[in-house]
Amino acid sequence: MEKKWNILPPGNVDVLQTIQDQLHVSRHIALLLKHRNILSYEEAKAFFRPDLNTLHDPFLMKGMREAIDRIDRAIEKKEKILIYGDYDVDGTTAVSIVYSFFKKHYTHLEYYIPDRYKEGYGISFVGIDYAAANGFSLIISLDCGIKANDKVSYANEKNIDFIICDHHLPGQDVPNALAILDPKQNDCTYPYKELSGAGIGFKLIQAWSIQHKLAPEACYSYLDLVATSIAADIVPITGENRILTTFGLERINQTPRPGVKALLALNQSKNAVSVHTLVFVLGPRINAAGRIEHGSKAVELLISENDSEAELFAKAINETNNQRRDLDSGNTTEAIELLEHEINLNKRYTTVLYNRNWHKGVIGIVASRLIEKYYRPTIILTESDGKISGSARSVKEFDIYSAIEQCSELLDQFGGHKFAAGLTLKEENIEAFREKFENVVSKSITPEQLIPRIDIDTEIEFHEINDKFLRILRQFAPHGPENMSPVFCAREVFDTGWGQVFGNNHLKLELFQKSNPALRFQAIAYEKGDYITFFQKKTPMDIVFKLQENGYRGHGGMQLIVEDLRISQHA
Repeated sequence: MEKKWNILPPGNVDVLQTIQDQLHVSRHIALLLKHRNILSYEEAKAFFRPDLNTLHDPFLMKGMREAIDRIDRAIEKKEKILIYGDYDVDGTTAVSIVYSFFKKHYTHLEYYIPDRYKEGYGISFVGIDYAAANGFSLIISLDCGIKANDKVSYANEKNIDFIICDHHLPGQDVPNALAILDPKQNDCTYPYKELSGAGIGFKLIQAWSIQHKLAPEACYSYLDLVATSIAADIVPITGENRILTTFGLERINQTPRPGVKALLALNQSKNAVSVHTLVFVLGPRINAAGRIEHGSKAVELLISENDSEAELFAKAINETNNQRRDLDSGNTTEAIELLEHEINLNKRYTTVLYNRNWHKGVIGIVASRLIEKYYRPTIILTESDGKISGSARSVKEFDIYSAIEQCSELLDQFGGHKFAAGLTLKEENIEAFREKFENVVSKSITPEQLIPRIDIDTEIEFHEINDKFLRILRQFAPHGPENMSPVFCAREVFDTGWGQVFGNNHLKLELFQKSNPALRFQAIAYEKGDYITFFQKKTPMDIVFKLQENGYRGHGGMQLIVEDLRISQHA
């Protein structure tokens, strides 16, 4: 699928020059900083030199004082506390952090992860009934609860207090909880709004540590799990999240907890752990527990303090992830066959597919896979417990939640945000929903939104990728939303003749430009093997690429990861 190359405009040249002058950096580095809204020496210092001492005071968060006082009262009176969290990576890491921390100081507590299929997302009546039946008088919810008004009222009737730790947007009315920790509340003045659910849990234990004069290490030892949640939950890696991720990755690479070490060992990679590792290695495995079996399996692994026990848990979770991968692959293949044989793609702006036998735990992944291939707003539906459940994913800059909302009369429930959503409906409404959704999207989506776009930070010559440039570029990590790995464009490049196709149609190259043929970069272009003939014919090519460390823990130099390529416009 052809992609639009969008070289980001430099904007105000005076601002760009100021960045260059203040930081003594090249125009390319100044552009990278400007695109990330880093416009001054002080902002650059905070960006390049993350410091745990600059984390915000947790007591600035609305509700924190009430939450800490209530926990202290529960401990003093020996009340039973239930740590309750969602079944995804953010929820299970949050529960693991808060449960493990308080377990060191108090024994009358348990954790609870709802069953994805029997209870659904977030706080459930079943969970509250469990708490009431087992004598819990305080529930601390993590990564969920901000919209659970009816559930919290139900808990209040049973004399159970709630402390809600959430990072999702509140509704018009918030639950009647004893304390709500959520920086996105309108009247919360906490300076940073983009913490993950586990990040909110971290601020809770940080506040309790300050209150009880514990050493900072008492809560810093959980930064590996905070970093995992930040990466897997796709929250911005800016501000406080950048600090937490930086030091979390440092901890994982130096002293990983048994559960994390056991999962990484199964991957057998010798490279340093990065955000990419957390997103594509740890995250899917932790998530698989809740998708295929039960999220509590992930917590068992992450709270384990014993290497041999952790290895057993990790092997079980890895096997669950293999099942998830097989389901994902099989369901995706079936979806593609359904699309290509039964639906005229050229006449549709959306993809809505239903198969009652697809696994509910992977339909969101299948939707994402179809977007990679066809680039249309996509909804995948399946049957689960007598209901039709759907997972929706969107293309860049199109609000799929709004489109679904306009079809709400055909739905039983829906929720989510601009680029991803979930929904349930009756089977007899599927066809009407498919047509209504297609109609809504066709009237609101633009032709440009149906073409994949690659945003390019700057156009660069190979000779400008020197040691100083690379040294500064490495310090842009950790990468993630609002600080993605920089993307470059180079014109009129050639292969030395070393190029070859390997694996599943991947391309391995050694590239140079005519201006400096002695300067060569090794490059990999995944799934681009068909382009080998252009290089063999010495056709000048333009490439879009990222720079990546090549070799064990960065000791093999840099290689280019080619994202896209085309015949040079100047050829």
